[in-house]
Amino acid sequence: MDKDLFEYNRESWNELTLLHVKSNFYNLKSFKQGNTSLNHIELEEIGNVNGKSLLHLQCHFGMDTLSFARLGAEVTGIDISDKSIEVACKLSEELKIPAKFFRSNIYELDKLLTDKFDIIYTSYGAINWLNDLDKWAKIISRYLKPNGIFYMVEFHPFIYTLNDKLQIADHYFKTEQIESTVDESYTDNSVVSNKKLKHIEWHHSLSEVITSLINNGLQIEFFNEFPYQVYNCFKNMIELEDGKWVFEKYKDKIPYMFSIKAINNRN
Repeated sequence: MDKDLFEYNRESWNELTLLHVKSNFYNLKSFKQGNTSLNHIELEEIGNVNGKSLLHLQCHFGMDTLSFARLGAEVTGIDISDKSIEVACKLSEELKIPAKFFRSNIYELDKLLTDKFDIIYTSYGAINWLNDLDKWAKIISRYLKPNGIFYMVEFHPFIYTLNDKLQIADHYFKTEQIESTVDESYTDNSVVSNKKLKHIEWHHSLSEVITSLINNGLQIEFFNEFPYQVYNCFKNMIELEDGKWVFEKYKDKIPYMFSIKAINNRN
């Protein structure tokens, strides 16, 4: 390729951000009216964040980050997209919610941050944009305070083995990068005008995620799997009940998401 792999993703997410802020999927109007963008899973599993410092990795345009700030956390958000950080900063200012936002590839955080945090958070469609989870886990360990909490909630890697017909068509243990043309996003009204945009992604198995955290000094407190997902962002989904989406073919017979909470045991 003729440029840094992450540069493709920075460019594509700059354009997608402009679509996402206008979408019903993100419902920015509701957020501005005071509603949280966080889901019941992360709210229940993280617990009380009031008075704690929180670093949000791959924060997009900051709705979740600012939702944590509304709950009393002192928040910092990081994202590779210039437009995402620009929107996040404007939201923070407009809504008078204190927050810090930085544009950065998370692998280059040491150029920006020296603080350590009580909580590090990442969620929903984040780690597929990272090629090296051992390096990712080292960064988490580096920026967590002793006994600090790392929490993630993500789409289950099994989902990515399925094609549009919901047949197992791809390798669960796929390690090579996945390159695709960006035609549209997962939100409504999201057809992309720039047909030269690309996404570069990587598939990560559960064992890779968990082992990378353990190898970098994080003690797993719990690992959960869920027979539904909280977003209607894949094709052929139906809503089982309020806010719980499944593939019509499999319903709740397969895993759709997972979550991990881990503690930093290194001083």
